[in-house]
Amino acid sequence: MGYPLSLAIRYMGAKKRAFISVGTAFAMLGVMLGVAALSIVMSVTGGFKDQFREKVLGVNAHVLVLKYSVDFREYREVMQKVEHVKGVVGVDPFIINPMMVTHGERTATGVLLKGVDPELMPKVLDLPKHITEGSLEGLRRPGAAPPERRVDPFFRDGASSAPTTGAADIDAGTPGNKPFLDMIRDEIAKDDAKVIQQPPPQGGEPVQSRQSAGGEPSEAPAGGGLVEPEGGYKSQLPDSDVLPEEFDPDPCKSAEQVARMPGVVLGKTLAKQLGVGLGDCVEVTSPTIGMAIGASSARPPVAKQFRVIALFEAGFDQYDSKLVYTDLYEAQSFYDQGDSVTGIEMKVDDIDHASAICKEIDKLLANSVYRTMDWMDLNHGLFTALLIQQIGMSVVLGLIIVVAAFTVIATLIMVVLDKKKEIALLKAIGARDAAILRVFLYQGGIIGLVGTSLGLILGYGGCKALAAYGFPLDPKVYFISRLPVLIRPNEFIVTGVVALIICLFATLFPALYAARLRPADGLRAE
Repeated sequence: MGYPLSLAIRYMGAKKRAFISVGTAFAMLGVMLGVAALSIVMSVTGGFKDQFREKVLGVNAHVLVLKYSVDFREYREVMQKVEHVKGVVGVDPFIINPMMVTHGERTATGVLLKGVDPELMPKVLDLPKHITEGSLEGLRRPGAAPPERRVDPFFRDGASSAPTTGAADIDAGTPGNKPFLDMIRDEIAKDDAKVIQQPPPQGGEPVQSRQSAGGEPSEAPAGGGLVEPEGGYKSQLPDSDVLPEEFDPDPCKSAEQVARMPGVVLGKTLAKQLGVGLGDCVEVTSPTIGMAIGASSARPPVAKQFRVIALFEAGFDQYDSKLVYTDLYEAQSFYDQGDSVTGIEMKVDDIDHASAICKEIDKLLANSVYRTMDWMDLNHGLFTALLIQQIGMSVVLGLIIVVAAFTVIATLIMVVLDKKKEIALLKAIGARDAAILRVFLYQGGIIGLVGTSLGLILGYGGCKALAAYGFPLDPKVYFISRLPVLIRPNEFIVTGVVALIICLFATLFPALYAARLRPADGLRAE
């Protein structure tokens, strides 16, 4: 390198022979702070992205196969096809729908009940790793089987879900409707037999009696047929009708019945919200799913009791407070489709190849009825927002290095103006323009190298301190409870290289000015 490097080091000092000038010190300080801030921000934003991906993939599969229909009964044939695709390491059917979970007086709404196969699920999901209390043993009861497909009682053999015959056909008693109509007539006859003649409470016309099923008037009770409520006619009825325990027994109060209930796995946040622990009984209710009743197709809620067998903590509040796992067969029993599922989920050996595997599965099925999605498609909005955030913050904080680069330019211009006579003498004795150019390039490079090195050290120390301290976050806002920090060498290397390039570009202008300076220009003022 010769004398240009020696001159660069000497020119960095002030006239008073100080080790380093104030301008050079501020230039290094600016580069150091810019590099440190950029490296810390990249590590934190990268940690957010990595944590979200880990949490999302911890309770979700890498690839999904869904069907454009509520009836997905051929899922076993589809599973046999996709499990042989290269890269697929696990396949599991699932069913998922919103429910309400109740324990005592506490109710959680908007909960997603997910039915999984206890034998196949561990090969696809990381749920067993997130279990903090209990275990998955007992999730499927002995002898459990897929539920039978339910049929509207108004028709036989599932011929239709709504009546298609007219009133004349119903009165005639068609083979498909006769049992149902006979049942209705029997209930009406029983109801008519119970109706009695009641006189008005205070005079007035007597009420006509209704005939019993046998055609004879119904007998009035002793006391002239007057049935007066307890407390008189002016008494107030209770606000709510509560059936006695013998008429409406609560299965959750019986330890024997609770022990025989199907198992369910709750998130730790949801369990805390409901106040339940291992072995407790919870009631899962689907307010919109049930058997259709007659021609109105009304669907009353379906409620089932479950026993809490395990609690999990995925570290992602959206999952810990909203997800509930149970056996696939138990989740299917809420519905009318029988052995049908929502879709099939798969795990691949490399998540970066999930998109390619997804396209291969789509070609294999070759049917417009099915839809194949990978984990990026399922969480496209989330990861796109994180990427935009990371790029935006990196660009904004990178401007700090650009500002520091202007300080380098100002420092070098001051040095060039201060050393014009020395530069002129060097050129007069034969120094070439390239040598003068290297002098100031070396000086700017040294400022950038020292500032970048100190900045990377400071950034690494800051990341370690944040990771050790575990800066707390509100999980309801950020979905995670601690500030994530991911220290990756490639991000530090990229930050350092970018800082050095910016500093060298900033050095180029004053170095070219010094290299083009003529000896006469430097000595004219002397």
